[in-house]
Amino acid sequence: MTGRIYTADHQVYELPALLSWQITHTGTVPCDSFSVSFLYRREMAPALRMAAGFTAAENGAVMLRGIVDEYTVELDGGGLTASITGRGYAARLLDNESRPVTYQAATLTEILSNHAEPYGLTCRAASEIRASSAYTVAAGASQWKAVEGFCRTYGGFSPRFSREGELLARPETPGRTLSLGEKDPVLRCVLREDYYGVVTEALVIDKTRNRSFSVKNQDRIRRGGQCRRVVYTPGQSTWAAMRYTGEYQIQRSQEDAWTVEITLPGSFLAFPGDRAALRLDRMGLDGTFRVAEAENRFDGQNGATAALTLKPL
Repeated sequence: MTGRIYTADHQVYELPALLSWQITHTGTVPCDSFSVSFLYRREMAPALRMAAGFTAAENGAVMLRGIVDEYTVELDGGGLTASITGRGYAARLLDNESRPVTYQAATLTEILSNHAEPYGLTCRAASEIRASSAYTVAAGASQWKAVEGFCRTYGGFSPRFSREGELLARPETPGRTLSLGEKDPVLRCVLREDYYGVVTEALVIDKTRNRSFSVKNQDRIRRGGQCRRVVYTPGQSTWAAMRYTGEYQIQRSQEDAWTVEITLPGSFLAFPGDRAALRLDRMGLDGTFRVAEAENRFDGQNGATAALTLKPL
């Protein structure tokens, strides 16, 4: 893999051969992220001080575009090295707060124009969505929250980012399918079920009109769970908005309840949105799952490995 940095004064700098790297793709929040290390030379200092953007490429294809958060230079027994770390373009929306605003009949195009495009993001893949009720962006909410909340409320999906850094404001379409079985070189596989914090009831209250709406997670209740959350909404919330708020709280609370983490030799074997047809009889795993996260690593000792986090479809 190769790396390139872009400076704040619009210069491009090709990094030396990478000693180690880690690229993590989520496509959403938490952000994609990266970390690379390489041999350091004194003349690199001006470029590193001004580094603002980063691109990782593999065989000529872009694997990640992101922003630079930090660089370090280290001298130890192994010599003089430098490292750069940062996040994907979702960080541009997460790091900026929105002013409080209420839209009466907003469209997704208007939301993107006000909350995404001013931060240098492009979005050629956006659904045609119009709000059926007033949409409020609360004080202190990030620009990401403003965009995601609108897409989830009126479109039923969460926006994502491509590896090239483009915002995808449309429902996810399945990617390619990776087949994995007993004969494949699985380095590690971990099945995890963790129901701590999974909400069994979301009680949504409109304080202005003293109205409430309860949404229950019947599946978790049948399995003995008991975890209620009380959520307050802005005044004059519709029943649809209150129901969405409750369902959203339950959905988000159980997103990480069931996961499989599988590590394989190689890199960039799959990306978020792809599918993994997994059959490991020894672990009782047989089915097709969504790739939610892909972490790719390389170093001189272990070579290249890919760790995929799988979740139910």
